[in-house]
Amino acid sequence: MSITRNILRADSKCLRKFIFTFGWKGLRGFSKFQKRKKRGEMFPAFQFISVTNDCNLQCQGCWVTKGDKTDSLDISSINKIINGSKKYGSYFFGILGGEPLMYKPLMDVFKTHSDCYFQLFTNGTLLNDKVAEELRKLGNVTPLISFEGNETIADIRRGSSRVYQRTIQAIETATKHKLVTGVAISVCKSNIDMALSEEFINLLHDKGVVYLWYYIYRPSGENPCYDLALSTEEIERLRNFLVDGRTKYPIVIIDSYWDADGNPFCPAAEGLSHHINPSGYIEPCPVIQYSCDNINKDIKTVYDDSTFLRDFKVEISKKTKGCILMEDPNWLQNFASSHQAKNTSNRSEMPTQLANGKVVPSHGSCKVIPEKNWIYRMAKKRAFFGLGAYG
Repeated sequence: MSITRNILRADSKCLRKFIFTFGWKGLRGFSKFQKRKKRGEMFPAFQFISVTNDCNLQCQGCWVTKGDKTDSLDISSINKIINGSKKYGSYFFGILGGEPLMYKPLMDVFKTHSDCYFQLFTNGTLLNDKVAEELRKLGNVTPLISFEGNETIADIRRGSSRVYQRTIQAIETATKHKLVTGVAISVCKSNIDMALSEEFINLLHDKGVVYLWYYIYRPSGENPCYDLALSTEEIERLRNFLVDGRTKYPIVIIDSYWDADGNPFCPAAEGLSHHINPSGYIEPCPVIQYSCDNINKDIKTVYDDSTFLRDFKVEISKKTKGCILMEDPNWLQNFASSHQAKNTSNRSEMPTQLANGKVVPSHGSCKVIPEKNWIYRMAKKRAFFGLGAYG
């Protein structure tokens, strides 16, 4: 089985957009980011935009809380973010929710910015033939479909019924329409055996999936479920699987936790990527829901003037290369308080939750295991850490 088989099966327009708009422009955008970073500038290489906090599922450990009403970015604000980013060579955006397919003007965003490439983070339950056909015609979107476990585990993790079957159907729909399709799995205690199995890889490859993105379960939100967090030994097991899997499996395997030499890093602390929530607040990353900055003025100026983000980069590097939310939630709360940062979570209890938060291992606790595959080593050194480096 070849790693290129499913890539070459993609629709010709989708493939061209993937190679040029994501690949070539992504390389150039990352190079410009590196030059900005050397000059001490703050503008990230990639941005992740949560267009709405509305969702049709209730997942364990999800950081998104709807609150009293649905928060959604208006389309003019999204256009402002994207247009402002393009001025600095940034043409790649991750689109999150809630469930972004519940955001009605979403296709208009993709159509308006045909010169950009978008990664659509979706639970897949709304990815039907009509949606997939629209995405195929646009060509500049890769759906990243969440896959959380087998028939039993998926329903528990997602707080709904028939989630496994609906996820499989979404993958089949996306690949039937020849989209460049990805799958994401949040690895936790209940699904690690499935996630790190050859059977899982082969299932996805046979369905036509191009890339598989592994990320580590991070306890957050109203229902953190700390008992699902991985141990240090399990994180090391995951890391070894990734490194070995990249030498033998016919699918692109993504992570955004370790560099080419196996050293851990935090995308937000590196300034590589940041998150804009449905109310327009700029957060270090989706799970760190504090902000001192909003997109209500020129976005470059917002980043340049952000003491909160600048201090976050400096102070985090003194603490850890892993995830501060997991390793020292109390420190995170104190840092946010010292900057009088706004709680952007829609959860009034979040400060107390962090102050009394349980410490769990993150990728920073893993021993150094360098990449073996030269292609991945080159990509991580010269292109970007993972696919957009969403932490």
